[in-house]
Amino acid sequence: MAAAAWAAWLGWDQHRDVRPDGTTTGPYEAWQVIGLVLTLLAPVYWAASRHHLVGAVLGTTAGLAIAAFCDWSDDASGLFMVGVGLVTVGSLAGTSAASFLISSLTTRGARPNGGT
Repeated sequence: MAAAAWAAWLGWDQHRDVRPDGTTTGPYEAWQVIGLVLTLLAPVYWAASRHHLVGAVLGTTAGLAIAAFCDWSDDASGLFMVGVGLVTVGSLAGTSAASFLISSLTTRGARPNGGT
């Protein structure tokens, strides 16, 4: 799911924009990254609310790491691995925090006092 979301939000934008002063931006815009994060929040919420924390965290992290590796591996400088490492660490931290928060805020099954 995470790799498909990466492809949908970030995979198609492969060029950098050159500003009039000569500086470059990109290749991604902030709205694309925000869209990716919001898209991934739904499956992370689904899994974490069912207390499948390992799947929520590792599935998302692995999918993003693989997608980043495939997307950036044509970089001749070799620095793409730094970016892949940062994506991996960032997604691991972000999905861990979100999953534990979601899991702690959702309950599973009946309430202890009989549901009243």
